[in-house]
Amino acid sequence: MSIIAAPPRPGIYARGTETVDSILRAALSVLIDEGASAFTIRRIAARCDMKVGNVSYHFPRKEMLIQVLLDELVESYGKLLDEQVRKPGLTAEERLRRVIVMCLDDISGKRTTHLFTELWALANHNEFVADRVRTFYLKVHDVIGEYVTALNPRLTPDEVHTVALFISASMEGATPFLGHNKPWAHKMGAFTGLAVKSLVEVARTATSRDIAGMQMAAA
Repeated sequence: MSIIAAPPRPGIYARGTETVDSILRAALSVLIDEGASAFTIRRIAARCDMKVGNVSYHFPRKEMLIQVLLDELVESYGKLLDEQVRKPGLTAEERLRRVIVMCLDDISGKRTTHLFTELWALANHNEFVADRVRTFYLKVHDVIGEYVTALNPRLTPDEVHTVALFISASMEGATPFLGHNKPWAHKMGAFTGLAVKSLVEVARTATSRDIAGMQMAAA
């Protein structure tokens, strides 16, 4: 699957205007509250009380909205990382611990539980959305991989990505079980404690042989 380069943000000349911001808020609300099946330009227009033509003028295709929403998420998570993780004086282990806590705390919220579930559903049937979601998670893996490299410099770049992928997938996999209003949401605190203990240890101690053994078992 090829990564589609992100074009300039639609309506860039109007970024921050009330119209564009209203459309983005409506699009996010439709995905979170109504799901992927309701994510149409017509439904988004109704949600923000605009004519379909006004919405499509800024965002002719719903895929463009997905791209911008993911770009906005990258920016917001970047700010959180700056505030909570990239503080001076922290060890790589503490930074990774904070990333894990931050991600699992985010999964506990309604926005992330619903939004990413619906994005995955859209990605199953839309190659462009699948590429944008993949690109988003590559950024996540890069952040985790930075701290894996610092903790475990013996690993090759590809092995670092494998470990980062394992950590990311382990956290994301909690969503249908421990996310907002999910069956075991009340155990997220305990899960977070176990995740920090085990995932940081994996990052610190995983060897090339461990990773090769996993690959051979999968084969």
